[in-house]
Amino acid sequence: MRKKVEHGALLQHNGTITCLEFYGTAHLLSGAEDGLICIWNTKRWECLKSIKAHKGHVTSLSIHPSGKLALSVGTDKTLRTWNLVEGRSAFIKNLKQNAHIIKWSPDGEKYVTVIMNKVDIYKLDTASITGTITIEKRISSIRFITDSVLAIAGDDEIIRFYSCDSQKCLCEFKAHENRIKDIYSFEREGQHVIVTASSDGYIKVWNLDLNKIKNMPSLLCEVSTKARLTCLAVWLDQASEMKENCEKTATSTQANEDEKPSVDKKKTVCGMNKSGKLTKQHRKIVPVKRKLEAPLQKKKKKQNSSE
Repeated sequence: MRKKVEHGALLQHNGTITCLEFYGTAHLLSGAEDGLICIWNTKRWECLKSIKAHKGHVTSLSIHPSGKLALSVGTDKTLRTWNLVEGRSAFIKNLKQNAHIIKWSPDGEKYVTVIMNKVDIYKLDTASITGTITIEKRISSIRFITDSVLAIAGDDEIIRFYSCDSQKCLCEFKAHENRIKDIYSFEREGQHVIVTASSDGYIKVWNLDLNKIKNMPSLLCEVSTKARLTCLAVWLDQASEMKENCEKTATSTQANEDEKPSVDKKKTVCGMNKSGKLTKQHRKIVPVKRKLEAPLQKKKKKQNSSE
């Protein structure tokens, strides 16, 4: 993405690709109309395993936050749970109708399925429905904002925020002039950002204040693509952000060193922890003058001994 270079094409499926989902930066899962789910290694871009998942089309899939499980739904009216560690089926549940969306919650304790205009909320430990949300229009996209707040876009111009616990609508607002096709959300610097794409050709970015969720989110920016949008993905350049933060930290550290050259200092080093968050570590730095003192003293001693 940074170099804007195309890597190539992955040619494993024999039908139209219907869903894609990354797990971290190492693996990619793909589902298609041929009924297969393929697991890809993103380092070498090779297919590690191809699973015959559904008798019909695979319509949607979602990976558990732990990376050990995945859920899929298809046109065979089944919801299937997959053991990704062993690459085999773990559980099959029959549905009354074909579901076209499935999604895990961020904490992995619940998941939702979408059938037409209805959202069924399941609890993981019991695999039973704990609540249902129904809207007037067919649902085109859903997104967990938090573990308990769900954003729903139907085939209209409205974005709705629902509570997964009470199944009540917390807020709704007109976001576009035409049908909303997809929603994306992420959190940065404590703020929840919502990105929406519509058939009107606009991509809009909103700021959502969860403490004032009854109020309409504020529009941060928008862009007209002059195209009929059908889906959306957001790329967050975390590497560039980390580099920028490191440069700011290094600049401020250097300024402090210039002010106090004779005092022992601590240098702040930026890095990434296992969860992918920016961390700061402090390392003690000994001034250059002190490093030179020891060799000079040894040299003087040698001269005195030779005399």
